[in-house]
Amino acid sequence: MKNNSWKKVISIIIVILIIILMLVLFKDKILKMIYPKTYSEIITTYAEKYDVEENLIYAVIKAESNFDSSAVSNKSAIGLMQIVEETALDVAKKNNIELDAGNIEEELLDIDNNIHIGTKYLATLLIQYENKEVALAAYNAGIGTVNNWIEKQIIKADGSDIENIPYKETNNYVRKILRDYNIYNELYS
Repeated sequence: MKNNSWKKVISIIIVILIIILMLVLFKDKILKMIYPKTYSEIITTYAEKYDVEENLIYAVIKAESNFDSSAVSNKSAIGLMQIVEETALDVAKKNNIELDAGNIEEELLDIDNNIHIGTKYLATLLIQYENKEVALAAYNAGIGTVNNWIEKQIIKADGSDIENIPYKETNNYVRKILRDYNIYNELYS
């Protein structure tokens, strides 16, 4: 009986070692499956048009919808970049981007429209706040909220104390996107 127990233990150890070896050998392939570059042609187009780093757009999409183009949140955020209708209409109006206001949900479920509006909005926030951390906080919590935090000195305008973001969801959101952005940079450099 003892002999069989040792055989089982050795078998389990061998399986674990094989799994570890596979993870080491195929780490990049596995990570690229988890961190894909889906919709690359569209993302490249709008990244170049609005001067936003492609890997930042991928990280936002990963965090917002995990590349599910039909995603709709419980807060009515729509599509890959999880844009609310009001923001989409505002961005479109200010930038002469054609959207059918009477059919806005369907417009935002369109992959090209969603990435276009989301990237332009992100570009606007990056220009306004002059750093990724605060821009990402505003993308999640809203411009008014972030401006209020800065005004009340809860966070600094330069993003140097971004860990002080008072909303747990936004704090985690910014950290997640920055982590994913760094992973995209490492994987696809």
